[in-house]
Amino acid sequence: MNWIIASPEIFFFAASLWFLLLSFFAEANPRPGRKHLTALFLAFVGILVCLVTVGMHGWLFIRAYSVDVFSQVFKVFIALGLFLIVCLCGDITDIRERRHNEFYFLLFTCTLSLMLLVSADHLLSIYLSLELSSYSLYVLVALRNRENLGLEAGLKYFLVGTFASAVMLFGMALLYSTSGTASLPVMAGELPGIINRPGVVIGLLLTLGGFFFKLAVFPFHFWVADTYQGAANQVAAYIATASKVAAIAVILRVTAFAGQGSPYLVHALVILSVVSMTLGNLAAIVQKDIKRLLAFSTIAHSGYVLLGILVLSPAGYSGTIFYALALLVMKFTAFMVVVELASDGRNLQISELAGLHHRSPIMALALMVSLFSLAGIPPTIGFTGKFLVFAAAVQKGYVALVIIAMINVVISLYYYLLVIKAAYLLEPAQPLPPLIVSFPKKLLAGTSTLVIVLGGFFPYWFIQLSQAAAQSLVWSR
Repeated sequence: MNWIIASPEIFFFAASLWFLLLSFFAEANPRPGRKHLTALFLAFVGILVCLVTVGMHGWLFIRAYSVDVFSQVFKVFIALGLFLIVCLCGDITDIRERRHNEFYFLLFTCTLSLMLLVSADHLLSIYLSLELSSYSLYVLVALRNRENLGLEAGLKYFLVGTFASAVMLFGMALLYSTSGTASLPVMAGELPGIINRPGVVIGLLLTLGGFFFKLAVFPFHFWVADTYQGAANQVAAYIATASKVAAIAVILRVTAFAGQGSPYLVHALVILSVVSMTLGNLAAIVQKDIKRLLAFSTIAHSGYVLLGILVLSPAGYSGTIFYALALLVMKFTAFMVVVELASDGRNLQISELAGLHHRSPIMALALMVSLFSLAGIPPTIGFTGKFLVFAAAVQKGYVALVIIAMINVVISLYYYLLVIKAAYLLEPAQPLPPLIVSFPKKLLAGTSTLVIVLGGFFPYWFIQLSQAAAQSLVWSR
């Protein structure tokens, strides 16, 4: 086997082992700054390793593990997500200092499992990768040391996750019993002839249920708001970015292998898309905690993602891949502002944003641009992502579904504007000192804001990358 194509996985496995070893000697390495710099360096090198392997392709473990342009592009996204989140971890006040090595160990382990997930080409490898990432996140959420919020959120996350895992396992069993194989490439040759059988349709939907849990699609969304609110701010940011990117990748791979699909499957995805985007947007309107608002926003965006997937076309796949990158950048930028404002690790209320444009103009600008992009206002990367997904749906004749999605976009604009209003138009009850933001954080905020805007003005390169990844996915069927 050509192990060079697995270089990203090997690197992140070694990095996670390093932090595991450090955790055994925590007393001998008491300085948290050194741990953060080590994690930052390893995360940056991880991006470079992933970039080097983008053009590689092949199989491992008797074709149970596929390496192609699609998987490698998503690995770059995931590695980028890890690096960005580690940039926010310089001062983790809500996790005990003696647990920082374990924190980074779980963060790198989860990243490794997400990379395994996007390359998994076998039902068993998909299940193992998904469970490894889920259990890492359960513990990461529970690490928060604030009034047992983390423990409660981790427990809720775990309970919903085990239910979703059981549903997915049952669906996989149905697929295996009806197709006679657990390999996705072999299954792709069998499914077109049996796709309309009830057992196959139910098996596909139940299997996708496990991935819908990761993406926060209705009805597997119940954990999202409580988990975001209960987790440390950096952990919530990781769940909202890298974890969601991997979920989009595995849903794309499984649905692509299903071929043109069954009309029953498509109808079910249409219903889930409409309910997710509508429920998420309506629930977000009444939120006062900004992390809960972003959580319900995540549910709404999962509906937009499903809109690109259910068209089952290369244009829909490429639009979804572009949207995954857009979500990564937009959600990170919004959470970066939350982390900076709540430097003590507390949960941030929307009312606490009052006067932000005076206290830190760069952070207020980053928040405004990220929220406008999440709402799909041009010219931002979020607008381009929505346009690509909506255009692919219109080409397939889903005009009514696109109209519903556009109505939801208007609804979402209302609660995003409430947050922007708090940051720019409201004044705090008492004068607050300027927000001290380090130069690296200012540079990071400026860069992410610039990427969001340039992604709307000049999306050509990103679109080409998404189309290449989508074409690789179609060819692999």
